[in-house]
Amino acid sequence: MILDGNTKEKPQIEYPTQWGFKIIGRDKEALLACIKEVMGEKEHLCSLGNTSKTGKFTTYNASCIVDSQEERDRIFKYFQEHKDVQMVI
Repeated sequence: MILDGNTKEKPQIEYPTQWGFKIIGRDKEALLACIKEVMGEKEHLCSLGNTSKTGKFTTYNASCIVDSQEERDRIFKYFQEHKDVQMVI
């Protein structure tokens, strides 16, 4: 679907679908533990992303199959509210 700048519609996402989360925080090991905690038994992929120039922040890219928008939003919220996560995109 191609959206132009004037379109107010949300893109249609068909579920189940692979969805990625970029998790940003200060402690690499704590972020990895957070991802394992949030994903639980759910099959997922995880890879180390970038580290900031100053070394203060690290990112991980985590992805999994989500069955619905509700599940996607729930996982996002778990990451967002986790004490070791500064930001999730």
